[in-house]
Amino acid sequence: MPNTLVLPKNYVANLDEVYKLASVTSDLTCDATMVRAGANVGEVIYPQIDVTGLGDYDRNTGYTTGAVDLKWKTSKCNYDRGTKISVDVMDDQESEKLAFARGGAELMRTKVAPESDAFTFATIAAMEGISKLEGQDFTDAVQFLEALIDAKNKMDEDEVPEEGRILYATPTLMNGVMALDTTKSREILNCFAIKRKVPQSRFYTAIDLLSGKTGEEAGHYKKNASAKDINFMIIHKPAVMKYDKHVAHDIIPAAMNADADADILKYRKYGLVDVYKNKCAGIFMCTKAK
Repeated sequence: MPNTLVLPKNYVANLDEVYKLASVTSDLTCDATMVRAGANVGEVIYPQIDVTGLGDYDRNTGYTTGAVDLKWKTSKCNYDRGTKISVDVMDDQESEKLAFARGGAELMRTKVAPESDAFTFATIAAMEGISKLEGQDFTDAVQFLEALIDAKNKMDEDEVPEEGRILYATPTLMNGVMALDTTKSREILNCFAIKRKVPQSRFYTAIDLLSGKTGEEAGHYKKNASAKDINFMIIHKPAVMKYDKHVAHDIIPAAMNADADADILKYRKYGLVDVYKNKCAGIFMCTKAK
């Protein structure tokens, strides 16, 4: 997709930038020391552990024999996205050095962060075995609070630790609860280690990643035609494997560009979003009817 640059008549420091949040799912990124390279290209492996339970103790023969079952799960990286932005040095100079420097910042803020969040939520939403409450079109904050209590009860009964639970909810729902300003609402929100507002534009059960090629030159993502809007999601961080195997964020100056007198910014992210099979109870999702 070609650059569109309008050169300034008068330079102003205040830029007309798109309002966008930084990534809200960075809290889920795992400890890289728990991940190993797989035997094949594009694979990563990470541990899953299970142990046998107690048996009857016999005063003659002693203990029953238990076992630890440590397996390394192999998964293929499911996210490989990138782009290359090229800006002619004269265009950059005549735009008061804004085109290249601010263009890179805009890429990270308005495209990379939202897409990473949307992909993370959609991938988790598609996992089998997670807890779900579907078809909920809340009309007020009280209904949202009741649904949060139901979700908390479900996770408590499933013995998911309270420590490390993260609440992701749309700004409309979160702000509605904050507006109640009641002891009950504060107590419920305080049950969560972290609370994040997620714009609805990043909160779908499925998305389509646009190729950036013919017919989809603008790239980015869009809501899948069959997807539903997510109201809220509670995630116990240890239940999720979110791993960035490779992130490349390079700048190639025009002097090193053999093809054109232009500075180049390259960005690529390659990694994995998955849920531990034994920890699906650590995910609770509530969706709208559509």
